[in-house]
This record gives sequence, C-alpha cells and structure tokens, in this order.
Amino acid sequence: MARYECAVDVAALDAVDAHVHVEKDHAGHHSLPTEVIEAAARYFRAPTERPSVDETAAYYRERATAAVVFTVDATTQLGHPPNSVDDLVAGAAANADVLIPFGSVDPRRPDALDEARRQLDDLGVRGMKFHPTLQGFDPSDERWFPLYELVEAAGMPALFHTGQTGIGAGMPGGHGLRLGLSNPVLLDVVAAAFPRLTVIMAHPSVPWQDEAIAVATHKGNAYIDLSGWSPKYFPEALVRQANGPLQDKVLFGSDYPLLTPDRWRRDVAELGLKDDVLPKILKENAVRVLGLAGTSAGTSAGTSTGRGRA
Repeated sequence: MARYECAVDVAALDAVDAHVHVEKDHAGHHSLPTEVIEAAARYFRAPTERPSVDETAAYYRERATAAVVFTVDATTQLGHPPNSVDDLVAGAAANADVLIPFGSVDPRRPDALDEARRQLDDLGVRGMKFHPTLQGFDPSDERWFPLYELVEAAGMPALFHTGQTGIGAGMPGGHGLRLGLSNPVLLDVVAAAFPRLTVIMAHPSVPWQDEAIAVATHKGNAYIDLSGWSPKYFPEALVRQANGPLQDKVLFGSDYPLLTPDRWRRDVAELGLKDDVLPKILKENAVRVLGLAGTSAGTSAGTSTGRGRA
C-alpha cells in the first residue's frame, strides 16, 4: 500500500487546478456505469475514454500545473463501485510533483468512518471529496457530522459538489439523481458547525449562485472552486465577486477531463479580471487553502491551518 507524500515545488508551478477527476484505475475499472459515462460525454461533448492517473500526471506536468485528483465513491446510490482509491493514491504518490490526491467515501456505507480514517491516516490523502447529488445524501443532515469531524480533526479540506451536474443529464429521471441535494446553502450548516473545517464549494453553483456567494462571504472557512463551466458562461454575480470581495476565496478548477484547463484558461482571459486577481485565482489561493505554502521538491506539505499532519 502506497502512502502519499507531497513533493510539489510551488515555485515551479504556473497554476494549481483544484478539481480533476481520475475515473479509471489501472485495472480498467471506471467510477461510473457505462450508460452514465456515455450520457455525460454527450452532455459535455467529450470523449468517453478517460485518462489514467499516470496520463493525467503527464498532461499536467507539461503545463507546469499541479492537480487535485479524486474519484467519487457513490456505491450505494449507483450500485456501482468506484475506481480504486488505493490505485489513485499510489499513482499520485508516483507523481507527487504534480498530483495531490483527495479521498472519497460513500457516506451511506456502514463503514464510512473507518474507510475515511484509513484514507486519511494510512493513504495520506490531502482532503476528501463529496458529491451530495451523486452520493444521494443531504450534507446538512447531522447523521454525517462524525465524518466531517474526522476530516476537520485531520486538518484537511472537504470539497463538495454544488449546483447542476452533467452526470445523469438527459437520462430518464436524471438517473434518479436529485439536484437539490447540491444546493450550496446546505453547506452553510456544515461550515457553521465545523468552523475549523475548510469547505470548498465546487463549481459555479447554477442555479444557486447567490446562495454560494452568500455562504462564501459569511463563512470565513468557505471557498468556491470555478470548475465545470467555461468562464465565458460564469454568472455575472460570480465574476463580479471573484474580481472583488471574494478574490481571496475562489480557486481555479477545470473539471478535467470533461473540461480542459487549456480551454478554461483561454476563456478566463476574456473576463477582464484585474491583473492582481488572476494570479490569486490560478495559484496563490489554492497554495494557501491546500497547505502547499513552503513546499518544495522532496519535502512534505503542511496544512493550510497548521493544525493537521504533514
């Protein structure tokens, strides 16, 4: 079993992509059922083939960009196990100069706490990824609070999908997935109850962008990643906030491989962001939030709060 130790050289980075999916392991197993993968590919106009963790690392290394990589364990909701988290972490450990692995555990599985603890303590994941719609759970329900307590105690961030999702889009009944579970206002409860937990709301939270802005503005421990949408489609309110009051609380994310960082960065140049804001979004905010400050090749990163383990 490989344990991840971060070896990212911050000074050598051009950017940090805070939202990258690895949906296939070395055994060829995919994180989603075939019919869901095909529907998502149609929605995003993307290929159905998914890159491996090593291919993802090579792609980001060419761009001098670090990438937060993860899968999503939605076994209960989908009746389909994810690609191997252990395999993903092993691949990230072998490519620790550019990859930063987050763990994932289905909150509804009976051993969720034990599995999350194993990923944090034994595998060394640098955060946890949750997808309320795909995993079929209300993140504000106190049943899941012990899971958040575990992540908070480890000093690691929790990344939550918010808003519309392309997974299930266009399928009958949306494949049974409920969008309302990913309303970012539900995360206001989480951020309030766990003030030492870094809560990252993934994506422009369409159609609840104002709710996400309100949570990020009010809760000092809440952030927004800008993945999943080309910047040219960002809601006006989000662009205004990112260019002003929330400039220290938004992170570059692509949603690769469904949206490439190349397209995201090409399109963001048309937003008219201030010269001193874009570097924060592309790199500086993520370095702080992910605890990469002071990291150099061959050394381990600490946490952003200084409370967790290296």
